[in-house]
Amino acid sequence: MSLNKVFGIAGSAMAAQSTRLNTTASNLANADSASGDASKVYRARQPVFQSVPDFGAALNNESANFGVRVRSIVESQAPLTQRYQPEHPEADENGNVYVSNVNTVEEMVNMLSASRSYQSSVEIMTTTRDLLAQTLRMGES
Repeated sequence: MSLNKVFGIAGSAMAAQSTRLNTTASNLANADSASGDASKVYRARQPVFQSVPDFGAALNNESANFGVRVRSIVESQAPLTQRYQPEHPEADENGNVYVSNVNTVEEMVNMLSASRSYQSSVEIMTTTRDLLAQTLRMGES
């Protein structure tokens, strides 16, 4: 694999982690949402990643593309919390509201992990760029 392909792999990882960060931000922004109807309450979402080896190109002796992509974004099936809050404007006829199933501690850890993964991909690209520049300088001598 040439060093140029590293840019594509690291770039796809950065795009995937960017989606993960955006999803986490959306989860945190909606962590305190509530509704009297359980079907209308925001549920935590998580991206599902998939590795992408382009075997079709490899079989045809073309340059294969590798990396990662977001296959889908799934909603959490964790149960919602039901609270008795008759003063809440969205409360149902029994005075209950359903609260989002977002766990803010888990989301903060997820955000830190995604941020570090993104930083690692940036470092990979920077190191690869430096290696390519050094290789070109070797040719000048």
